[in-house]
Amino acid sequence: MDAPAIRIVGLSKRYGGLLAVDNLDLEVSNGEVFGFLGLNGAGKTTTIRVLLDLIRPSAGKAFVLGEDCQSNGLRVRAQVGYLPGEIRFYGDMTGTETLDLLARLGRQSVAPHYRGQLLERMELSSADLRRRIREYSTGMKRKLGIVQAFQTDPALLILDEPTEGLDPLMQESFYQILYDAQRRGRTVFMSSHVLSEVERVCHRIGLIRKGTLALLSPVEEVRKLAARRVRVFFEREVDRIPARFPDGYEIVEIQPQCWTVRARGALGPLIDALAGLPVRDLEVEKPRLEDVLISYYREGTP
Repeated sequence: MDAPAIRIVGLSKRYGGLLAVDNLDLEVSNGEVFGFLGLNGAGKTTTIRVLLDLIRPSAGKAFVLGEDCQSNGLRVRAQVGYLPGEIRFYGDMTGTETLDLLARLGRQSVAPHYRGQLLERMELSSADLRRRIREYSTGMKRKLGIVQAFQTDPALLILDEPTEGLDPLMQESFYQILYDAQRRGRTVFMSSHVLSEVERVCHRIGLIRKGTLALLSPVEEVRKLAARRVRVFFEREVDRIPARFPDGYEIVEIQPQCWTVRARGALGPLIDALAGLPVRDLEVEKPRLEDVLISYYREGTP
């Protein structure tokens, strides 16, 4: 497919005096797992609703799998597996009835074997599926929502806070389902505020702040912007500190036999600065995504 999975051009959405999304441009490639980040109220859910033609933009255009979201909304939704952030199913329907209804509305066939795999991974039994939705816990509704989003094996998955309310074991099961879909070439557009989750599963991230895109970058490139923490262990107590550390390096904690150094760039200059000291070992802590993104959340610039 030549067209990107998602293309957003000059998208704006205004609610009265509130500008929820402001002139947003974004493309998501086919087969990509894209993390769409932002604080509550930043414009994430509004953008997703425009993509699904659940609301209309005030300006701009949005395309999904080459289709105009507004002029071909039904065709777009038929090709998308959607998991909303707040799940509302019909309470008097059973789990099975809910899955069947949503599959029919999407005009897509469901392979029974694949649905069975999803249900097994989400630990939803036949007895669970015979129960009315009003008897489901929040976690069970989330698990059923994941199954309905994936069950037609759609080309594009739009997932809004997918692991909200799941316990750690179910989160692992969800990640495995996601990996399998990505290996089959499916595209995933995932909104989340859990940075460790995004760092684990996404290829690229876009961070929206006050309706505008504050950052768009591969996850690895974002991680490189953060300083690493290096713990230097000594054979014995050290009371001599180098007169001058290289630029980009700063000692942030000193103990008799261990220093913690904040390091930017290659570690060669740090090793040179430690020459002559009784170094026993170095421990390098991998930089975290949140070490960079927290400044964007707060100020809009790193």
